Amino acid sequence: MNTENQGYPNFPARPPPSSSSPFASAPPPGVPTQSGGPESVGFRPPTRPFTPSGPPMAPPVGVMRPFQPPLVSQIPGQGIRPPPPPPSSNSFPSTAYGPPGGGSFQRFPTPPPSGPPTTQTLAGHFSPPMQPMGPPSQSMTSGVPGGYASPPVTGFQQSMPSVNPSYPGVGGPQPSFPPSSYPPQTGGFAQPPGQQNLHPSYAPPTSNVQGLAEDFNSLSLTNIPGSLEPGLDPASFPRPLDGDVEPNTFAEMYPMNCHSRYLRLTTSAIPSSQSLASRWHLPLGAVVCPLAEAPEGEEVTLIDFGSSGIIRCRRCRTYVNPYVTFTDSGRKWRCNICSMLNDVPGEYFSHLDATGRRMDLDQRPELTKGSVEIIAPTEYMVRPPMPPIYFFLIDVSFSAAKSGMLEVAAQTIKSCLDNLPGYPRTQIGFITYDSTLHFYNMKSSLSQPQMMVVSDLDDIFVPLPDDLLVNLSESRNVVEAFLDSLPLMFQNNVNVESAFGPSLKAAYMVMNQLGGKLLIFQNSLPSLGAGRLKLRGDDPRVYGTEKEYTLRVAEDNFYKQMAADCTKFQIGINVYAFSDKYTDIASLGTLAKYTGGQVYYYPGFQSSIHGDKLRHELARDLTRETAWESVMRIRCGKGIRFSSYHGNFMLRSTDLIALPAVDCDKAYAMQLTLEETLLTTPTVYFQVALLYTASCGERRIRVHTAVAPVVTDLGEMYRQADTGSILSVYTRLAIEKTLSGKLDDARNAIQQKIVKALREYRNLHSVQHRLGSRLIYPESLKFLPLYGLAICKSTPLQGGPADASLDERCAAGFTMMALPVKNLLKLLYPNLFRVDEWLLKPSADLDDLKDVLRRVPLAAQSLDSRGLYIYDDGFLLVLWFGRMLSPDIAKNLLGTDFAAELSRVTLQEQENGMSKKLMRLIKKVRENDPSYHPMCFLVRQGEQPREGFLFLRHLTEDQMGGSTSYVDWILQIHRQVQQNA
Repeated sequence: MNTENQGYPNFPARPPPSSSSPFASAPPPGVPTQSGGPESVGFRPPTRPFTPSGPPMAPPVGVMRPFQPPLVSQIPGQGIRPPPPPPSSNSFPSTAYGPPGGGSFQRFPTPPPSGPPTTQTLAGHFSPPMQPMGPPSQSMTSGVPGGYASPPVTGFQQSMPSVNPSYPGVGGPQPSFPPSSYPPQTGGFAQPPGQQNLHPSYAPPTSNVQGLAEDFNSLSLTNIPGSLEPGLDPASFPRPLDGDVEPNTFAEMYPMNCHSRYLRLTTSAIPSSQSLASRWHLPLGAVVCPLAEAPEGEEVTLIDFGSSGIIRCRRCRTYVNPYVTFTDSGRKWRCNICSMLNDVPGEYFSHLDATGRRMDLDQRPELTKGSVEIIAPTEYMVRPPMPPIYFFLIDVSFSAAKSGMLEVAAQTIKSCLDNLPGYPRTQIGFITYDSTLHFYNMKSSLSQPQMMVVSDLDDIFVPLPDDLLVNLSESRNVVEAFLDSLPLMFQNNVNVESAFGPSLKAAYMVMNQLGGKLLIFQNSLPSLGAGRLKLRGDDPRVYGTEKEYTLRVAEDNFYKQMAADCTKFQIGINVYAFSDKYTDIASLGTLAKYTGGQVYYYPGFQSSIHGDKLRHELARDLTRETAWESVMRIRCGKGIRFSSYHGNFMLRSTDLIALPAVDCDKAYAMQLTLEETLLTTPTVYFQVALLYTASCGERRIRVHTAVAPVVTDLGEMYRQADTGSILSVYTRLAIEKTLSGKLDDARNAIQQKIVKALREYRNLHSVQHRLGSRLIYPESLKFLPLYGLAICKSTPLQGGPADASLDERCAAGFTMMALPVKNLLKLLYPNLFRVDEWLLKPSADLDDLKDVLRRVPLAAQSLDSRGLYIYDDGFLLVLWFGRMLSPDIAKNLLGTDFAAELSRVTLQEQENGMSKKLMRLIKKVRENDPSYHPMCFLVRQGEQPREGFLFLRHLTEDQMGGSTSYVDWILQIHRQVQQNA
């Protein structure tokens, strides 16, 4: 690093990893390590601006390429002994590969006083020195991806302290570094010939023993000497204990990009050619959440272009954004996506300064911010903006009244009337059904609603069509009177039939004039009229056969056709299913899937147990801000296009997504394809546009714009990969595969995709490095294998018929298809906290749970029988009481029931500080993710089958039933990666 290491020979040292991890990280790209004595201090190679793409430039004939001594990595026995850094908070102490003499693991032991240093293997045995493998290749002359020595990152000063690696269990000072940014030079691009001059500090090494810079992480999977057992330390395996970390790779380089919560690419480095894309075995695409809740203090700016009209490209219809350029003294602007030169309207004209920037740039948010919301004029409307409409289709059969669902739903709807969006334009209506249909006239002039019964299910007609959907502000008293009387009207109903199909047709006939949101409360299998379903069951004999997938798709085409009709008339459907028996969620969920809705599943609903969950989730569904009658399109630069879309929606054309109702809890995945053999632009632009009607009655366009560089180096694509986005695409692809094939096929496909990606990555480095039995992976994808295992163990894909009911699988599949990245990753690898030690400490602020509680791996060996743990996946909360937990703690939390069987105990706040502290913690956990309301269950160690069903089966890293453990999964992947590698 151009610094003099006082008191030690000048051997190269590694910079520290970018985050605390038990794995070796690559040096930051663009920061070369140089050898030499004091004469190298003060030398700074000339810098040049970063160019994202272009053909590699060869040095002129006769000019030597500057040589950089390689870095030492993974091979103890070389280099210097740095001062020990402080221990990492979330790393595991290494126990498998310590030095022979015991003590903490040191990567850089003191070198021998003279002669070439010897190398040492991870097993603790010495081996002959490494010999250089010929002259360094173009891609191996430095730790910089793609190859040539590059200037230091701006901000590193000559007086910077010595760089010391960070390892668990070693204490000592550690220098701080400026925040990382995109490297000033990426793979495959040489410096201009003028910068190829040699300097004394670039002298070739005098020793023939040099290690090459390892720009990857690795796990050593060698056998223990004298044993057939692999020498694995599971504690050293990578785990996402910090949850989803949103990528900010280009936050400094492209500060005008939209926030990653709106648009996340699977890799922020776009391949320059089809041949390069074919070697990228991971999905190439994006995850879009157009209405994601804005980061605090970064609300999306509302813009009204007024008389000038919305500024758009004439050819590709891109909206004006921060990446367009103005020319001709401000009279024209060039589209950043198709390069079309457009005229600037007179009302939008502004002079340019000496740098080509508009003089009014600070007053134009659309030219400085990646996310804006534009008020659309009348030409963006095919009809007047619709009012917010909520229509309720409620099952009132025997089981609905007996379970308490009817009462909870009616109370919740009534409590939300004041908070429904769009007052005073909001409209509301109701239909109930059992073996007949019940319509309700709620005209404002009435004091009580009038009920009209239709029993002819084959020829549905709508009585009084104008009074079934009423303005809430005008008919408020009638609506409240109806909701108060609804549970009482059907409390003694003994009708067990369900005319769901005819009632759905009736609701469609009422709503198709305006559209809106249809909320369905279904408590039994549809049994009468159109759309009636038979009990398909969950026949174990079908699993493993070619007909297995038919259980997971809609049995009757009636439901898909109804969903298509509803989408056409801007009706979005959310399904609330409550039965403890088979309800055929595969068919009912189709309504939500193709109308942009979602499925809420409450198996065996009982109001005393599930009431709070239904109240919260129904209230959020009714009161969250909703975009009505929406369509979404995502545009991208020349040479690429989006080829497939995945999620809950219906495609209106090849690239236009129809979304009758969309909100902040919905995300959509899509995959990219390169249309041209070679991309000639240095960057690619993306723009998401959502045209919708706001609840206030305005027609608006929400626009998110981002840019990514085009690269010629596959290694750079791996370095800029986003695990969260990749996993979101993988999950949707796997769930879709279960609808056309066997569960085994879907699970194998996930594993094979990971194997191909890691094999290609291994091939990138196998020539220059001695990889041996190590499994190597880039820092950006260190959690990919574990998340891949989690997908295979998730409810839609796990095991066979005994592992999850058919309805449970299908409901989870519909839910996961719509989840944003952060919620999905939490569901795949949930939080597990130990809380008993924290409860015994003095009260602490709960503003940030990460500062209060430390996550532990999802494995049984993480559990202490003397502890109390909280499991949280966003949908389920489990309090696990260890068998040897202090009775005082249990008594404080559970009161007099602390020794009873926990299945009969309900967690309630007790009159003591410890109980109140725990209840505040649970409340905070739920508030951190308000999308769903996780129910809280109590489990005591050893109480079977309750412990296994509610808790142990969710421990992703353990082997349960026929599933694979994390260790075995890694070994399987490693064996397949080594084959034909």
